[in-house]
Amino acid sequence: MSQEERPNSNEDCCIASILKVIVTLQNRSDKFDCLKDGCDRPFLGPLPTTICFNTRPVELYRCSDGLAWTLPYTLNGIAGTSSVLRVENVEGCCCTCRVLAPNPDTTTPESAYVGTDAFFTINLSCVGALRCLADTYINCV
Repeated sequence: MSQEERPNSNEDCCIASILKVIVTLQNRSDKFDCLKDGCDRPFLGPLPTTICFNTRPVELYRCSDGLAWTLPYTLNGIAGTSSVLRVENVEGCCCTCRVLAPNPDTTTPESAYVGTDAFFTINLSCVGALRCLADTYINCV
């Protein structure tokens, strides 16, 4: 059966596979010593650091036109849009993401973004490319 005949199958979906690894790393980030060196350390954030990074922000690009998905959010009563997302869950070809907004507190360089209350589910068969951004710390995720 060809990929066209099974558009919702994640059997051949490389983006879903990568996003699942990101979710696993994010879920494990609080279970390890941040300063630990070695093979069992989750690879979120550079060494050495005193902060355990808990998010690998991503941008997802549409198959149709190659542009990044840009989604709306409201933060502190101000509406905005962002293409930076935190992957929360992947099931089959469905990916649930939290929209991340630029952190208004520029004194914390390890936290480039803040989490919003905006969540979206994206059909990964509509995603043609994935871009991973620098690992960061998101409060309250």
